[in-house]
Amino acid sequence: MTITAITNVTMIDGTGNDAIEQAVVLVEKNHIKAVGTSQTIAIPSDATIIDGGGQYLLPGLIDTHVHMALEIKNVQESLLTPFSYRFFEAAKRLETTIQTGITSVRDAGFADAGIKKAVEDGLVNGPRMQVSINPLTITGGHGDSWNISGIDTTQPVYPGMPDGKCDGREEVRKTVREMLRAGADVVKVHATGGVSSPTDHPEFTQFSQEELEVMVEEATFRKGMKVMAHGQGAEGIKNAVRAGIHSIEHGIFIDDEALELMLEHGTYLVPTLLAPLAVLEAAETSNTMAPYAIEKSKEVIDIHKKSIEKAYKAGVKIAMGTDAGVFPHGINLRELGLMCEIGMSPMEAIVASTKTAAECMGWGEKVGTIEAGKWADLIIVNGNPLADIHILENHEHITFVMKDGNTYKDTLLAI
Repeated sequence: MTITAITNVTMIDGTGNDAIEQAVVLVEKNHIKAVGTSQTIAIPSDATIIDGGGQYLLPGLIDTHVHMALEIKNVQESLLTPFSYRFFEAAKRLETTIQTGITSVRDAGFADAGIKKAVEDGLVNGPRMQVSINPLTITGGHGDSWNISGIDTTQPVYPGMPDGKCDGREEVRKTVREMLRAGADVVKVHATGGVSSPTDHPEFTQFSQEELEVMVEEATFRKGMKVMAHGQGAEGIKNAVRAGIHSIEHGIFIDDEALELMLEHGTYLVPTLLAPLAVLEAAETSNTMAPYAIEKSKEVIDIHKKSIEKAYKAGVKIAMGTDAGVFPHGINLRELGLMCEIGMSPMEAIVASTKTAAECMGWGEKVGTIEAGKWADLIIVNGNPLADIHILENHEHITFVMKDGNTYKDTLLAI
């Protein structure tokens, strides 16, 4: 069997250990066969050599909160766009995402099982996916885009995309079952209000703890799956953690009690620091953002940073996630710079985007670090992200992308 040998690189392996110079990684089929240095690894004579040109080798990066079937548009444009057009847009976003060096994603809503299958079958290029189908939301809550005019701009319901609105234990139970039937890998719930919805506020609590417990029960006992919760207000976050929910998304108004509960339960936090910032940036240059989203983003952006800084200092497990779709796909890796601004080191931000993100997705034994036996998800960067984490933000600095042993990008010779 032909071996591919990646040589002449400095390796940041995702574990948090020091970078290794003159690293060598052998890839066989879709797995990493061996990892070492030019002094310790014997390269087979018939191996295909990929010379990294002295650049930096990292595990494929992981974004645990994206929306591949969504990108916020002007309301008029959304209403005038044919329904099927969204799937072709999703294909383009998937390609864009893998070109940035992101090889795995957890979709937090609106990508269906067909989009995931299209990637798996090679019909479109993109990152490996987990999908949540449609987030669960209460009537009038975050995720219910009914407007005071009576016009409903909620994401359309169609075969494979059940309605996510549900109220009360039995509706919640049935809706979770419908998402699982539709192919969900993870259940997504809006446990609080949010920034981008018209009739609520981020601090509003949605669903009772009892309803959230039903979601966890159905996901866990029927399919052995996890529940991820959009959680911005403190009370909703605490309800979600007490109910056994696996990860809290956003965490804007997190408080000390919530942090203690998260540490006690081992709950992951996915910060999405880029989301409110990107909303405000878009408001300066386009008309894609609704006025209520702009005002709420202004209100929460500084509180959000302070909350994530507090969570980091407390030792909560942080996995990188961006909320891409609220802003254009392809700029996801700006999130790492924002994570460093709240106190993380570049190495910690990389670990959050590799090892910890993989563990959050339940894939810690398969991806997230460069180790023998793991899937061959690897990227090469033409600069040292430990010296300048912002180098990852520009996709042109990502010169090589491999997923499952297959090459999706190779501009090494262009340097």
